[in-house]
Amino acid sequence: MNKRALRAKSGIWKGLACIALCYGFLSCKEKKTQPSEEKSTEILDKNDGFVKIFDGKTLNSWEGDPTYWRVENGNLVGEVTPETLLKNNTFIIWQGGQPDDFELKLEFRIAESGNSGINYRSEPIDTIPFALRGYQADIDGKIRYTGQNYEEKKRTTLAYRGEKVNINTQHNPDLPGSLRANVEKNCWQSREVVGSFGTSDSLKTKIKSEDWNEVHLVIKGNRLQHYVNGILMSDVTDNDTINRTLSGYLGVQVHVGPPMKVEYRNIRLKSL
Repeated sequence: MNKRALRAKSGIWKGLACIALCYGFLSCKEKKTQPSEEKSTEILDKNDGFVKIFDGKTLNSWEGDPTYWRVENGNLVGEVTPETLLKNNTFIIWQGGQPDDFELKLEFRIAESGNSGINYRSEPIDTIPFALRGYQADIDGKIRYTGQNYEEKKRTTLAYRGEKVNINTQHNPDLPGSLRANVEKNCWQSREVVGSFGTSDSLKTKIKSEDWNEVHLVIKGNRLQHYVNGILMSDVTDNDTINRTLSGYLGVQVHVGPPMKVEYRNIRLKSL
């Protein structure tokens, strides 16, 4: 083979090697890009900060009376039947901690006859099994109270639906029995309404009857905000240093009354 032919053949091989090298480089670049995109998605999900505290399959990390609580179709179900009527409100209580500052998101569906609520920063009552005392995001099937802030077995109604409220220290806090003495018509009297988000009736139209609704609680310091379907329903600033609590148990309730059913799903917690 003459020198010219050898040079031509050598050039062909160099060209093929160059093409192979470029292809390999591009191939590696594509392989690196895909995992990077997956990692970004994973980090974005983690940055959301919410953690599921109900797995949709078991009652792990929850304690309640199995007569009233079960898992069904991926939902946490509380039910009272004609044979299991209650003498006291009963809760299923999350055992994973006693949150202080947090956000909680969940969805609920409740029968028209139902009465329930989401308790937070609450304490167990020693004399009643599975009972809590503390703040509650109220829920009911007739949508009379859903969205308000009610303090179970303590100061009663702190804010009706549509109210922005400052809670002040109770009158004569050193007098015996002064806690109950400061409650009138199931409402705490040492409170000041400082704003409004609309009438209770107008906000009621934003809540679906016997269908799924989302609750979002934003609880930080002494400010307690209850949202339903993305709409602020009540906003409490609790300046009552004697009676307020800054941490405690989470739980959901079935209430004394007629037979009822309430369902909860997608229960997620975020520490602040």
